[in-house]
Amino acid sequence: MPTQSRLLSTFLVFLCLFSAAAYALILHSHHESAPLSRFMMWCPGSAAVVTCLLLHVPVARLGLQRPAQRFLWISYFLPLIYATPVYVLTWIMIHGSFAPEPYDAMMAGQYGLANWPVLGTLGVALPLLFTINVISTITWALGEELGWRGLMFPALLQRAGFHGSCLITGVVWAAWHYPVLIWADYNAGTDARFAITCFTVMVIAMSYVSGYLRLRSGSVWPSVLLHATHNTFVQGIFDPLTAGTGGAKYMTSEFGLGLAIAMVITAWVTVTANRRYLRTTSN
Repeated sequence: MPTQSRLLSTFLVFLCLFSAAAYALILHSHHESAPLSRFMMWCPGSAAVVTCLLLHVPVARLGLQRPAQRFLWISYFLPLIYATPVYVLTWIMIHGSFAPEPYDAMMAGQYGLANWPVLGTLGVALPLLFTINVISTITWALGEELGWRGLMFPALLQRAGFHGSCLITGVVWAAWHYPVLIWADYNAGTDARFAITCFTVMVIAMSYVSGYLRLRSGSVWPSVLLHATHNTFVQGIFDPLTAGTGGAKYMTSEFGLGLAIAMVITAWVTVTANRRYLRTTSN
């Protein structure tokens, strides 16, 4: 069995190689299209699988076993719990930031219900987003989580403990996004330094929540589902319902202050509520 250092170093080498190809295509066009986004999301997972095959590590060790159902329920609903207050408060405090009409028209138009936009959104589009779209997004979230929580987090855990593993994984996870955040269109149009700061804080905090779910469940699937529902609810529902007027874009999205604070609170509650368990597993 390879050492944890060799496992990590091999993974990082392949992560850089695969990601460089994705970055080159995205930065050439300055646009992260859907196919390129999916290509990029599978770079960590591909690096993890190749690392396992090369070092003769069973791929099952990436955490593919079925978890207890309660962790999947937590993962599914958690983004709604931490994101909803951020957006509702923004809509209340910033006049004109809640803009459902364009979203209703767009979503209803996809199903030929443009004459009944609210019915098309509430009756057809949102139910499909909460079910079929989440299932679809799991396919791409799995690509990232096999790398971050499947291989990297467990490999770090023995040497860095829970807090160190979450912090290091979170920093790498955030920095991995920087090229497309700075030089492509994966941003909200705010100042790059502000966006990077908020995004980094949010991702590191989310790394603690995902790390806890991975450790407690013994499976990568809760982290995958959390990633998928976060992307679906934040990027697919809340962001399109929000206009960037009056500084709303500085509070919402993955690059805003509100979601960063909400994720820090979520991580703090998660760690504090499970302090005894985490202390036991770190010893």
